[in-house]
Amino acid sequence: MSGETHRDWTIAPEEPLERLDRVAARVWADLSRSRLQVLIREGRVSVDGVVAHDPNLKVGAGTRLDLIVPEAVAPEPQAEAIALTIVYEDDDLIVIDKPAGLVVHPAAGHASGTLVNALIAHCGESLSGIGGVKRPGIVHRLDKDTSGLLVVAKNDRAHKGLADQFADHGRTGPLERAYLAIVWGVPERGKGIVDAALARGAHNREKIVVVTGESGRFALTHYSVVESLPPVDPVAALVRCELETGRTHQIRVHMAHIGHPLLGDQLYGSGFKTKANRLSDTQQSALTALRRQALHATVLGFEHPVTGAFLRFESPLPDDMARLLESLRL
Repeated sequence: MSGETHRDWTIAPEEPLERLDRVAARVWADLSRSRLQVLIREGRVSVDGVVAHDPNLKVGAGTRLDLIVPEAVAPEPQAEAIALTIVYEDDDLIVIDKPAGLVVHPAAGHASGTLVNALIAHCGESLSGIGGVKRPGIVHRLDKDTSGLLVVAKNDRAHKGLADQFADHGRTGPLERAYLAIVWGVPERGKGIVDAALARGAHNREKIVVVTGESGRFALTHYSVVESLPPVDPVAALVRCELETGRTHQIRVHMAHIGHPLLGDQLYGSGFKTKANRLSDTQQSALTALRRQALHATVLGFEHPVTGAFLRFESPLPDDMARLLESLRL
């Protein structure tokens, strides 16, 4: 068929028996193992000329593998002309400075008007397909009302390489992610680590809560105080946070857990509304104008999944957070 690509491989004589999907993932490393499992089940992989439908099939020395990768189909989300701030772009990936208010991926209540819709329109034919569909590959997300840097893959190879880095969270690789947050009060320690497992709330599924025992997912946040706001008798602080895991709402929940929720965070900082009474009229106006949690993804660094080059980007605070910060310094 037009647009299909054909690949073949003969397993070396010294190789032991191994699962077909594992061998395929090692041979065709630009495709994720889950993607190859789908292709095997669809009958697009042959073993010594016989179509194989079982990813668990054992294959070994001298076996010939043939793979047919179908042309990527049209995306389900529709292209939409939405303005984007593009920090970097090449044939494999694109780095966006996401504004607050933009949802990353279509979901219930946000079927359109998302970053994915915008990227489908912007990237067009340069999207060679993620999992067989012409769509951008989302490897990490930012909350709707969190602004800042986000990288997206354009093809399977880039998607796999980036996904592996984000799964590792920089523990053994070069991934670097840093956020700036404005929080109520000033943490007693200038630097610290919040080690608290997270899970969805039992009564409010939109809310993430700290849990004990084995019911939660391991989550670790490093924080450091950048500035007390104002320097004398402070009511807030500018804090830099770095993630060692990437859980939903992680920074917001962890900072609230240690008694310093983010300004403007209606979900996790509602108990601190009276703190606003200590603010001047100018400061209260800047906080009201924020209309979101004061959180910005300011640094993003990673190894290019194709070239191997280290790429690092910085994004200054957007206007709404910058105005709030400036008012709190007075």
